[in-house]
Amino acid sequence: MNTHTKEWQELADIKAELAERDWFMGTSGNLSIREPKSPFFYITASGKDKRKQSDSDFLLVDLKGKPVEDTNLRPSAETLLHTDIYRKTNANCVLHVHTVENNVISELYGDEGQVSFRNHEIIKATGRWDEDSELRIPIIYNHADIPLLSDKFKPHVEGDSGAVLIRNHGITVWGKSGLEAKRILEVCEFLFQYQLLLNQQKAFAGSIR
Repeated sequence: MNTHTKEWQELADIKAELAERDWFMGTSGNLSIREPKSPFFYITASGKDKRKQSDSDFLLVDLKGKPVEDTNLRPSAETLLHTDIYRKTNANCVLHVHTVENNVISELYGDEGQVSFRNHEIIKATGRWDEDSELRIPIIYNHADIPLLSDKFKPHVEGDSGAVLIRNHGITVWGKSGLEAKRILEVCEFLFQYQLLLNQQKAFAGSIR
């Protein structure tokens, strides 16, 4: 495996930064980045502690999620979701993390099928510049059958950047670059924490009336 490409190192840097935030509980989460001018992408190997760094953190796979080099590593079980994005869009990076906040938000708003945010300055970081811009994040059921999960996921992959919550599972975001994907992830996690704190304050205010 060539561990010296610019893309491999960029993904390693993103992984290290997200690990510092403690967004990889257990061995959860998966990350990928596309090799330029190539039908291949690097993706995290399954079952590894993502808080540690090594030359075997990623493997190169094709758009069917199959390794393109001889390796003992297995791609993430959710590689199919990454292939859905790379096949349908010009995205170059996909990030998937499990946090307490995104799980709670997905459960609170799961029956509505989405959670929406408006009138937040930070939404501009997702490229939405209008004063009344809305960030809408679909929420889909967490099917254990990955091909079925992929079928439910694909209709929500509509552009070169975006985000989808999987109920009581985690969030998948993508962007045209690693920086954009990470920025979208940070915005979403900020808004989830904001909404949970706001709900808590509203409940407290209601209890003392």
